[in-house]
Amino acid sequence: MNMALAFNKSLPASCTLDNYKKHFADFNDWLKVAFEHQTIASLVKARARFIDESLCALWQHFGLSKHKHYALIAVGGYGRGELHPCSDIDLLLLTESRPDAQQQEQISQFITLLWDLRLEVGHSVRTVKETVTLGKDDITIATNLMEMRLLTGCKELFGELQQQISKDSFWSSQKFFQAKRDEQQQRHAQYHGTAYNLEPNLKANPGGLRDIQTIGWVAKKHFNTRTMRELVAYQYLTEDEYQELMECEAYLWQMRFALHVESGRNENRILFDYQPAVAQRLGFGDDGKASVERMMKRFFQTVQRVTELNDMLLQHFEVSILNSHAKFKQLKLDDYFELVGPLIRATDNAVFARRENILRLFWHIANNSNITGIHSDTIRLLRLVRRRLMGDLQDYEACRQLFLTIMRHPRGMDRAITLMHRHGILAAYLPAWRNIVGQMQFDLFHAYTVDEHTHRVLKNLYRYSQQGFENEFPLCTEIVKRMEKPELLYLAGIFHDIAKGRGGDHSELGSLDAREFGKLHKLSDFDSKLLAWLVESHLLMSVTAQRRDIHDPAVIAEFAEKVRDETRLNYLYCLTLADIRATNDNLWNDWKGSLLRELFLGTQKALRRGLEKPIDLRDLIRENQAEAMKLLQKQGFTEHEVLAQWSRVKADYFARYSPKQIVWHSEHILRHKDPKEPLVLVDKTPYRGSTQVFVYTPDQEGLFARLVAALDSKKVTIYDAQIMTSKDGYAMDTFVVLEQNGEPVTSPSRLQSLKRSLETFIQGKAEQSKNKQRLSRQMRSFTVPPKVVFLPAQNKHRTMLEITALDMPGLLANLSAVFQQCEISIHAAKITTIGEKAEDFFMISTRQDQALDAEQQARLRKVLVEQLTPETED
Repeated sequence: MNMALAFNKSLPASCTLDNYKKHFADFNDWLKVAFEHQTIASLVKARARFIDESLCALWQHFGLSKHKHYALIAVGGYGRGELHPCSDIDLLLLTESRPDAQQQEQISQFITLLWDLRLEVGHSVRTVKETVTLGKDDITIATNLMEMRLLTGCKELFGELQQQISKDSFWSSQKFFQAKRDEQQQRHAQYHGTAYNLEPNLKANPGGLRDIQTIGWVAKKHFNTRTMRELVAYQYLTEDEYQELMECEAYLWQMRFALHVESGRNENRILFDYQPAVAQRLGFGDDGKASVERMMKRFFQTVQRVTELNDMLLQHFEVSILNSHAKFKQLKLDDYFELVGPLIRATDNAVFARRENILRLFWHIANNSNITGIHSDTIRLLRLVRRRLMGDLQDYEACRQLFLTIMRHPRGMDRAITLMHRHGILAAYLPAWRNIVGQMQFDLFHAYTVDEHTHRVLKNLYRYSQQGFENEFPLCTEIVKRMEKPELLYLAGIFHDIAKGRGGDHSELGSLDAREFGKLHKLSDFDSKLLAWLVESHLLMSVTAQRRDIHDPAVIAEFAEKVRDETRLNYLYCLTLADIRATNDNLWNDWKGSLLRELFLGTQKALRRGLEKPIDLRDLIRENQAEAMKLLQKQGFTEHEVLAQWSRVKADYFARYSPKQIVWHSEHILRHKDPKEPLVLVDKTPYRGSTQVFVYTPDQEGLFARLVAALDSKKVTIYDAQIMTSKDGYAMDTFVVLEQNGEPVTSPSRLQSLKRSLETFIQGKAEQSKNKQRLSRQMRSFTVPPKVVFLPAQNKHRTMLEITALDMPGLLANLSAVFQQCEISIHAAKITTIGEKAEDFFMISTRQDQALDAEQQARLRKVLVEQLTPETED
């Protein structure tokens, strides 16, 4: 495209900063308007041409054109003639010899004006010899030089440099390929080998623009070409592959172009701040979250395609062009496949005419641990047959049998399932899977697309049966060892989120899909029902463990009633752990693990006792008291003094706490010399992967608010709270806390600081901070309308309160202040954070120890909603 025809404005007659600033501003305004009707390729080329003309004019203005042995060269992306609105402009000022003082001043004035124009300019001033020497030692410099382009100046000097860098002594094809492959692997490692980030980098993420460029660089170096299009003639790319790469590049370019416009800078991370505006500019609508999810779904589908092409083409280059596998012998696997080194390859191009051979390929991968990947020739065949498929692979009986064989294979969930996911075979097999490919959720909780999350669930489930992971989750390892049909666990993993994005309850819809799968694949009625139940109930255990009081026998009995038998409990426990750990790398901690484990063991015990014989609360109290008494007597306390202390405590205290905890509390209370002074205990030994804090002090108005403020001031996260008052008016409050990184508090100085802070706040010697902490950058991108729900409690004197709100800084401290204002007593709290959303449960009553009536609930709801609605920041 001729830029001058589109942007009809000549360069300023007077070379002043203000004139050029206006010229650049006018061009940028034209770019924004042109984005709505011009192709993205024409726009990035138009900006490069615009910069070309401006630089050549300024080069002449500053007298640099008078130096016959100077050349101004564009390198890198600018050298390719591609510039986004705020892209770097990389320049090489090539000279025959080092510039003198006057020439350096001219160059300095030239570059300074470019910076004053707020251009992102990277420049170097070098001779040919210096450039070649540096390029030999630095792959990045060498790559930039590959795509250099003369803007103005000495053609002979430019030609000399071209000649030098085209020699094998500069970089050979083999050496260059290895360097670029290593560079890519290191870059991917920075993103943990996945493109599925909440705020992905359009250039650097796996499957991003840099991966497309890498494909071209290694081939263009070998074939000495300048454009990707030329590689089709060399049969490095097929015409379809070239077109697909260009389509992927165009979409990523559109996103990057819009991102630069919205951010006003050379930003390549698609941050939450910009995602809604970028989605709107790209035409995905202006309905916020839904628009972003549509845009990002296409992004993730695009990078998945790029990743597959990148893997295939780089392997094709290494194996077919560099002939790196020439030394390997071919080993026949069957009539359809052979082994070439560690890669499986189809024996002829018509192998996949028999559709079951697609599944047979992955069965071989599961069955032969020596296979590490699929040969590039066979990936090409897979890609072709995938596009030509009529219907689904599960329509074929032979495919169904092989699919179940892979599910049942001891290594089916190892490399085979990963490659089936990566190469789109799960989508080709299961029609419902296609809907979740690239499906993401615009929040801080779900770090991965639904398909990638599900893949990670399957990998987590597989680890339970693998050597080397026995100590990671020993209980799951033991369960899976005894599991008669682990394939049902894997199938539950596949279907648990398969209905997301359809609208409606994904658990119920996924359960229907699982039933249909069972019917089509001739699973027994028992297996189909178990599979469907697991999918429908896959959130049951995590919700119960994190939101209910699992030390309450009634909660255990209710959960056990829903689970019904140990077989279901075993499957559900393993699935739940794998699911939580695959949702977000930052979500899992030992505290959650301990809650789930206790719920599992408590339910297992209830089921073994028989649901008709639930544990009697009085029996539990007697058992805990008897064991605690033995331990206290061993420490030298008499039965009389212990019973005297216990007589001041309400009976449910002994049901809520374990014997070990009762001993910990009792020994310190008995030794506490001044009952008027607060007793604060901070356990040095992590309890269930967390730090336990116990406060014993005369009860006072607003105590809970003070305690929460003290913990908030020390930047620890509260996960659980048990609030009790003794018969004689002493608060006996327990908090379970973690550091903000999810680890227990272990530093002796930090433990002591926590203790001192609590004592200070209890005694009223520290004021609660009135300064509102600002929301983080990421949090400001989300809105969570506050929701207040009152639920009936089993205790008629209590009301259960569920609060959902944005997880603002100091949220719990604000809530406790509201409770104090409304004269509400708190008896227990469960604190759950799901990404940007807080879901907190409180057991509350009036100060008269009664459940809240309708009028009191309405008043409390009104105040809470007002307090929890974030203020709009200017």
